[in-house]
Amino acid sequence: MNALKNIPFETALPLTSLVPYQDGRIVSRTLAQNGAVSVTLFAFEAGEEISTHASGGDALVYVFDGEGEFTIDGTLHRVAAGESIVMPAGKPHAVRAKERFRMLLTVVFPQ
Repeated sequence: MNALKNIPFETALPLTSLVPYQDGRIVSRTLAQNGAVSVTLFAFEAGEEISTHASGGDALVYVFDGEGEFTIDGTLHRVAAGESIVMPAGKPHAVRAKERFRMLLTVVFPQ
């Protein structure tokens, strides 16, 4: 059984092609999920958001295009294409799309 899913094997492709923008929606595609790690692609349409929550693992975000707003423990961070940010485990965070953007979210859980 493969650890990765929802992605073609042995095929070069831009990851952003796996999560097209859709009006009024957040599109996501999980590439891996187990007790140690979760890897998910997201496409946020402008104005869409994920409300405040906390994670049991450290979350690394990489923004492919556009710009996202990340509120971590009450502090707003703007993260643009080519940049990344870490949302520490246990700290409340939220994500908002002031403009449309796509990101890769990797969450690493303590073992």
